[in-house]
Amino acid sequence: MVAAHPGKRIQVWCEDEAREGQKGRTGHRWFTRGERPPGRCDKRFLSTYLFAAVRPGSDDAFALVLPAAKAVTMDLFLACFAETLPAGVHAVLLLDQAGWHGKAALHVPENVTLLPLPPYSPELNPVERVWLYLRERFLSFRLYQDEQAIVDALCTAWNALRGETGRLTTLTSYSWIMHALNQVSI
Repeated sequence: MVAAHPGKRIQVWCEDEAREGQKGRTGHRWFTRGERPPGRCDKRFLSTYLFAAVRPGSDDAFALVLPAAKAVTMDLFLACFAETLPAGVHAVLLLDQAGWHGKAALHVPENVTLLPLPPYSPELNPVERVWLYLRERFLSFRLYQDEQAIVDALCTAWNALRGETGRLTTLTSYSWIMHALNQVSI
């Protein structure tokens, strides 16, 4: 249950993290039927994470590239995210139940409320479609020399996505979220 915040506008946001690194991933590629397309393969394990929050049905988004997914980095993400919210806005942040999302381990800012999604239900989080889009368009079939190359690729991919007006709106407009938001005057 989300506590009432008198005099504040409530915005619904969705948050998730994505790992990107040297352990490459493939994507879809047109090629001759029956033949395997050539692709690079990296066996190293260096990686970093893109933490992102999106506001469904809008192009509003916030992201940070952080070295690991744990409570300390989630605290940093929440603090930076809370600073970007306009005065008088309280964000309800929908997120999965990853171990580093536990309220007891986090310092949640006063203008943010964490609302966990049901367990084992990534399909309910619109940010998952953002990850799919970034991987298919910008991050597949890549080799990264070092951690800085991974950070640069994530930043370039995120900035390219943000540069496409309306793309986040279409990726995050899940019908159930839009229906719920239209039913409640927030």
